[in-house]
Amino acid sequence: MGLFTSINIAATGMSVERLRTDVISNNIANATTTRSQDGSGAYRRQSVIVEPVASKNPQWRFPFVDSDMDNGPGKGVRVREIVKDSEQGRMVYDPSHPDAIQSGPNKGYVEYPNVNIVNEMVNMISANRAYEANSSVIQGSKEMFASALEIGAR
Repeated sequence: MGLFTSINIAATGMSVERLRTDVISNNIANATTTRSQDGSGAYRRQSVIVEPVASKNPQWRFPFVDSDMDNGPGKGVRVREIVKDSEQGRMVYDPSHPDAIQSGPNKGYVEYPNVNIVNEMVNMISANRAYEANSSVIQGSKEMFASALEIGAR
C-alpha cells in the first residue's frame, strides 16, 4: 500500500457521498412535481448505486492482502449509476388539477412523486455522516504523516 492510499480511498467515499447528497436534495426539491420536463408524468425518485473499485488482481491471501502490493485490497468506491425508482407515486383525486388524468379508470386523479420526505431526510443524514467519517479518515492520515515526520526529524 502506498503512503496516500487511505486518503485516496476516503476521497472516493467523499465524492460518492457528495453525489448522494445532491441526488437526495433533488428528490426533496421535486417531492411535489407532478409534471417532469420531458412530459412523462410525475417526478420519479432517484437513488445512487455504488460499487467498490476493486484491484485488478484479486487473489487474496491471509491477512487479506493482495499478492500484488501495488494494487492493495481495494481502491475505494465509485458510482455505478443513478436509477429512477419505478414504484408508482400516490394518487390524489383532484379533477381541477392541470395534470389530472383525463381518461380511464383513474380519471380525475393526479399522480404525485414517489418521494417520502422522512426517508429522504434519513438518507441525507446517513450520507452526511458517511462524508464526515471519510473526512475523519483523511484528517487522521494527515496527523499520522505529521507524527511520522516529527519522529524522523529527531
